[in-house]
Amino acid sequence: MRTRQLGFTDLHFSALALGSFALGGPDWKASWGPQNDDDSVAAIVRGINLGVNWIDTAPVYGYGHAEEVVGRALKQCHPKPYVATKCGRLWEQNGTIYGRLRKASIYQEAEASLRRLGVEVIDLYQMHWPQPDEEIEEGWGAMADLVMAGKVRFLGASNFSVPQLQRVQKIHPVASLQPPYSLLRRDIEADLLPFCARERIGVVAYSPLQKGLLTGAFSVARRDSLPPDDHRRNDPMFAEPQFGATLRFVQGLTQLAKGQRMSVAELALAWVLRRPELTSAIVGARRPAQIAETVGAAEKILSSDTIQAVETLLRQRSQAFSPPH
Repeated sequence: MRTRQLGFTDLHFSALALGSFALGGPDWKASWGPQNDDDSVAAIVRGINLGVNWIDTAPVYGYGHAEEVVGRALKQCHPKPYVATKCGRLWEQNGTIYGRLRKASIYQEAEASLRRLGVEVIDLYQMHWPQPDEEIEEGWGAMADLVMAGKVRFLGASNFSVPQLQRVQKIHPVASLQPPYSLLRRDIEADLLPFCARERIGVVAYSPLQKGLLTGAFSVARRDSLPPDDHRRNDPMFAEPQFGATLRFVQGLTQLAKGQRMSVAELALAWVLRRPELTSAIVGARRPAQIAETVGAAEKILSSDTIQAVETLLRQRSQAFSPPH
């Protein structure tokens, strides 16, 4: 699988990364429903065997469980992939998630992540959310201390704005930004992508398949059969009027993808990766077959005609549920 340099660093990440959001399992606030840990480990190992060279995770995914699963998988991976995890999100006993960026808390989180993952060094340590705002500088300073201590190689920011990136740049270089980016969420194109290009900050996009909506596998019946604890039940994109408009949009994508001899998911991922600012797109896989279906996107290059056809479909989707001016 082709790789791209991550910003100014010496890391070269594969164009696709393995995300572990859904591997946290059930019984947490943003759960995707029940998940078999053996399937999770097998999916990670299969992805590494297919050329993916890095994994993205976070302590809050399943309240530590996703990191533990990744740690299990790392023991079976040869060669070893790069590991990226996050900090700054904690949880109460009742499952309430909150932000904390105090120095002592960051140190404790890092030690817990190293233990769960079973590694000596975290390749990319990311501030998960810039919350609380007044603690951003203290938290980033603590993360910089971890680099100096040799426990972390590079620092990344997740869900940051340009002004927030500028604030932490004064303390320690920002190696990467992890924002949401997909055919259905394009707001980073206006200012974040140009800024990252100028500052040599790598961009690793999460949710490029918009929680499964851009895989071609969704229907009204499937949405309605999601487990009760699947957080997508409360996502506005899975409700009308957006959901119906998206299904029609995906039908158009399906026809376009067939003409290019690729799947809808591959088309959606290749569209994200068309941007030169992008280092990687992070894709989840709950079973080995799922990662096998998407890895081909890393080698796809979309023609200008295909990109224009996608833009036409996007305008039609927007018009379907936007109020008249």
